[in-house]
Amino acid sequence: MARGTEAVALPLGTSVMGESATVSMRRLHGYVAHRLAVSIIGGDAAPGSVLPNEEQASSAFGVSRTAYREAIRMLAAKGLVEAQPKTGTRVAQRSRWNLLDPDVLGWHFEVEPSPTFISSLFELRLIVEPAAAAMAAERRDDGDIADLAEALSRFAALGTTRPEGLEADLAFHTAILRATRNEPLTALSSVINAALHWSVRIKLDAPEDVRRDSLGDHQAVFDAIARRDSASARARMAALLEQALADTMRALSVRAGAAV
Repeated sequence: MARGTEAVALPLGTSVMGESATVSMRRLHGYVAHRLAVSIIGGDAAPGSVLPNEEQASSAFGVSRTAYREAIRMLAAKGLVEAQPKTGTRVAQRSRWNLLDPDVLGWHFEVEPSPTFISSLFELRLIVEPAAAAMAAERRDDGDIADLAEALSRFAALGTTRPEGLEADLAFHTAILRATRNEPLTALSSVINAALHWSVRIKLDAPEDVRRDSLGDHQAVFDAIARRDSASARARMAALLEQALADTMRALSVRAGAAV
C-alpha cells in the first residue's frame, strides 16, 4: 500500500490491450479510470501518493498516452486525483472526492465500504427521503401513483429479501423522488441506489433469521402518499429507513462475527 508521497504501483499485472476482446477501444480511458479508482478507494493508493507518470502508466496499462490522460481527467473531475505542476498527479484527500457522483458510488461497490460509510449513506437518506415523501404526497398525480403501485406490485411478487426485488425497490424510491417535481432531489437517486445495493447484499449474506421483509413498510409509505397525507408519508418513510439501517447494521454485525 502506498503511503504519503510514495509512488503508486499500478493495479494491473497485465496490459489492458491483453483484454481487448472485452474492452472497447472507445472505452479504454473509462476502463483505466475504473481500475485506478478502485485502487484509490480500496486504499492501495493513499491520499498524497503520486501516480506513475504518463509514459510509465500508459505502457503498464497497454493503452495510448491519450487514453491514460483522459482517464486522469475523468478522475480529476470527480475529485479523486489532482494534477500539480512539476510534482505530477497525486491522489486527492478523501474530503475532496465527489462521493455523490454515480461513478464514485459505483466504484465503492468494487471495494466493500466501511460500516461508517454505509451508515452515512443512510443518514443522508434520512435527511432527504422523508421530506421527499411528504412533498410527493402533496404534488403527486395519478401517473405517479400508478408508477408507485407497479413498483410495489413487482416488489411484492419478487420478494424483498432477494436480489430480484432490488430493482423494484429502487423503482419505488425513485418514483417518490420524481413525484416531488424537484429535479435536484431526483438526481439523488444514485445515493439511494448505492445504499440499497449494499443493504441488500449485506442482508443476503446474513442468516435467514436476520432477514426481514420490508414490504409492509413500503406499503405504509404508499398508502400515505396515495391519500395525500404528507405528515404520515414523512413519518412512514423515516420509520422505513430507520428500520432498514438497523437491519443492515445487524446483518453486517452477524456477518463480521461469522468471519472471525
